[in-house]
Amino acid sequence: MLRTLRHAATLAAVCLIMAGLAFPQTLCTFMGKVTGTDGKPMQGAVIKIERKDIRGNWKTKTNKKGEWLYSGMPFPGTFKVSCEVDDKVVDAMDNVKSALGDPVEISFDLFKGAQRAKELAKAADSGTLTKEQEREMTKDQKEALEKNLKERQASMAKNKALQDSFNTGMTALNAKDFPASVEAFNKAAELSPKEFAVWANMATAYEGLAKTKTGPDADAALGKAGEAYSKALEIKPDDAGVHNNYGLLLVKLKKLDEAKAEIVKAATLDPTGAGKYYFNLGAIMVNTGQNDAALDAFQKAVAADPNYANAWYYIGNVLSGKMTMDKDGKPIPPPGMQEALEKYLALQPTGQFADAAKGLLSVVATQIQTKYENPDAKKATTKKKKQATPQQ
Repeated sequence: MLRTLRHAATLAAVCLIMAGLAFPQTLCTFMGKVTGTDGKPMQGAVIKIERKDIRGNWKTKTNKKGEWLYSGMPFPGTFKVSCEVDDKVVDAMDNVKSALGDPVEISFDLFKGAQRAKELAKAADSGTLTKEQEREMTKDQKEALEKNLKERQASMAKNKALQDSFNTGMTALNAKDFPASVEAFNKAAELSPKEFAVWANMATAYEGLAKTKTGPDADAALGKAGEAYSKALEIKPDDAGVHNNYGLLLVKLKKLDEAKAEIVKAATLDPTGAGKYYFNLGAIMVNTGQNDAALDAFQKAVAADPNYANAWYYIGNVLSGKMTMDKDGKPIPPPGMQEALEKYLALQPTGQFADAAKGLLSVVATQIQTKYENPDAKKATTKKKKQATPQQ
């Protein structure tokens, strides 16, 4: 009896000891590999593990070989494993179960995923997405696809509206309906503020509108044209033509220094068109009475384009203002004047300035052509000798 009691007491003590022990939880391992969109192992991809049945979050990164491993996952358990690149989830696997024994392998092939996503997007765009394809898409893929479709539809609608507004503006501009053109280009600019062609043509439309106005209304339209040119050059600062046109507009706004800078910029950007740009600069200087500056610009024009006839004429014209007189009252042309005018006539003998060039040359003809003989005058002298009167 005593022996039986002792045995019972021993068993009770063992039971108490066992009851006081906390058995460790069974753990398992997750592992895998990440392949990038270029088909090569991706280093540094973030793997996030989130337990779904109870709270718990873990994360790790892939090594140089694109491999990752995380030990210590509780068993049993249900998890969501995500792959992040640049703080964005690029793929995920839901309802992953932990298991005993061998590690649970979870790999992400972003190359295949990207290819498959393109196929699904193409099918969705063409309206050929099958139920089977739709079922194989993850929730994130479906959400991304729906977002992409909405964005593309909005973009297509916007582009159509932009194109329609631009075309309306160009049609009205060509018809010289400047108010309608301005309205259409402004609408196009609201739809897409970074379209060079919209701002450049809007500037032209506002300049046309200014010609139909007077006073403050004309000034306001020119100001709007200037703003449009500035916007165009913000988008495309290397467009020589717009710099030239903006410079000519600045002349109208009486901002001559800024105008000169714009036209010189145009000539620098487009050396093949420098003759035209420097001629424009010369015209500006002439019209504002700055003849020395004008002469310099015209000379630069013919240096860039030796066949620029009008520039040659204006060189002669400007130099004509520097003629002097000798003691006998004969005009003395400055160096280069005669050559410039003759060059103009050689290039355009019937040009718009031909008569003016001949007139300037005739002014100094007797001074320049010292051996010139008038054949009609010689005939008249000979005739007179034959009809001489007898002496008394």
